[in-house]
Amino acid sequence: MSGRTQARVCPERTCVGCRERAAKTDLLRIVVIGDDCVPDDRGTLPGRGAYVHPALVCLDLAVRRRAFPRAFKVKGPLETGGVRGHMERQAL
Repeated sequence: MSGRTQARVCPERTCVGCRERAAKTDLLRIVVIGDDCVPDDRGTLPGRGAYVHPALVCLDLAVRRRAFPRAFKVKGPLETGGVRGHMERQAL
């Protein structure tokens, strides 16, 4: 044996809202379709993804900091209403 642990390493991503690192499974992946930010629960939609905690606090921070246009490398604001609605439905 080489002395390495046999535990699987969980990939980490950074929340674009609060800038904290967390396990990929604990974050919500967001992708851009047109000018809209769309939640990607299964992580299968094509394109660049940005990750945010599934909490409205982190979403509000990301919008205030203009983190989504920067993460997706696009100019101008993006519509985040769909992501907000998704988070509100999940919180119920």
